[in-house]
Amino acid sequence: MSKIADIPDSPAPAQADPSRWKALVFIALAQLMVVLDATIVNIALPSAQQDLGISDGNRQWVITAYALAFGGLLLFGGRVADLWGRKRTFVVGLIGFAAASALGGAATGEAMMLGARALQGAFGALLAPAALSLLAVMFTDARERAKAFGIYGAIAGGGGAVGLILGGFLTEYLNWRWTFFVNIPFAIVAALGAYFVIREPAGGRNRTRLDVPGVVLSTLGLVSLVYGFTRAESDGWSDPVTIGLFVGAVVLLGAFALVESRVKSPLLPLRVVADRNRGGVYLSLGLAVIAMFGLFLFLTYYLQVVKGYSPVKTGFAFLPMIAGMITGSTQIGTRLMTRVPPRFLMGPGFLTAAVGMLLLTQLEIGSSYAGLILPAQLLLGLGMGTAFMPAMSLATHGVDPRDAGVASAMVNTSQQVGGAIGTALLNTIAASATTAYLVDHAAGATTPAAQKLLQLQGMVEGYSAAIWWAVGILVASATIALTLINTGKPGAGLVAASGSGAGAGAGAADEVTVPVIAH
Repeated sequence: MSKIADIPDSPAPAQADPSRWKALVFIALAQLMVVLDATIVNIALPSAQQDLGISDGNRQWVITAYALAFGGLLLFGGRVADLWGRKRTFVVGLIGFAAASALGGAATGEAMMLGARALQGAFGALLAPAALSLLAVMFTDARERAKAFGIYGAIAGGGGAVGLILGGFLTEYLNWRWTFFVNIPFAIVAALGAYFVIREPAGGRNRTRLDVPGVVLSTLGLVSLVYGFTRAESDGWSDPVTIGLFVGAVVLLGAFALVESRVKSPLLPLRVVADRNRGGVYLSLGLAVIAMFGLFLFLTYYLQVVKGYSPVKTGFAFLPMIAGMITGSTQIGTRLMTRVPPRFLMGPGFLTAAVGMLLLTQLEIGSSYAGLILPAQLLLGLGMGTAFMPAMSLATHGVDPRDAGVASAMVNTSQQVGGAIGTALLNTIAASATTAYLVDHAAGATTPAAQKLLQLQGMVEGYSAAIWWAVGILVASATIALTLINTGKPGAGLVAASGSGAGAGAGAADEVTVPVIAH
């Protein structure tokens, strides 16, 4: 019935690490730091730009340098975690991230800042997959796994909004440099805790040779893709360089897939993404992140520019979304994960988020925060929190323990690429709708006050148009989750009945040895 005996070096669930819950604290802290950094720098960027003399044309590179390094190196980072050991990779990633953050906080010019951001991205690419894969190999009991991934999913989903609050406080009351320095205590505490508490299960490493062609092709392909979307936002979709980057990304990633199907020890074993459940998670999660990243951007500008909120007040305005995500992840998702198949959490979760997004299509200049934005954020948070938790867990469902790092890296890759696409795609749609609105209504704005009002109305019109697209994207995410993901609830034994080889064996081990425990 079970294929456990056929899996070399597979850790026995009965020998669960007694320190695993303490380890979760430090893993969650590291994840919070990485997610915070994705948004905290956005609020500090105007102040940093002025202090360091960064031009308007180059300011986007403070964000892009991080995104390119992080997105481009994630698969490599996941493979390093499998090869070198997840605990060691995790600690090195934390130390490196702290050092790069110190460099960014102490930056004296544009080059130093951009270099620090690229280093942050590179070490983040080591850290993020190592963190998720540690959870995958340390928590094997279905009920415990649900709770652990519930916490992790809440942090992954809500950390970006927390970054807005923290970034607002640090920028308004201290200095933009503290948005970098704040990472250092996070990293030191997490690294020390991980070093002394985490005990990685034996036999989970993949000691095969590193696939150098795969590293080069995947890194260049992902960098080209992320940079293509970033450039499209500033230079337009028809720009020759933008088109060239997209063509290059398709060629490079196509060559990567071909190489991976032929080499003996691939960087990304195709079995990791070919599984319909994991593939469904990567695709639906990536699409959902497209919608969420665009929303963070629009709501931030709407609240600060249109409503006149301060950075701190803007951060606090996102609290309902954070509360919804935490509730959806730890209360709804965790309690139901061992009782219902993941698709019946992910699909309805994404649809609930789509309803919240639908409310925001009604945004106007005078929209009430309590009457429109608050309920919309609660629905968004509840839906995304409920969907994120099983998605994070299912992303490593049925993988051989020695592939856990690269499977985890694929989750982060789908989120990172989704974030880059979301920011560029939805921002471009919003800008086009705003321009069209201004052209159509320019004749009626004859006074400075009328022109200012028209400008604000145009911005809101653009946000509304882009949010309609986000609604459609979330509906697509729900459709993919409901149709592509077909695994049963944990402990259902679906994988145990059939399958062979390392991948099937790992799946069997994951399913058969864990009983379904009713709450």
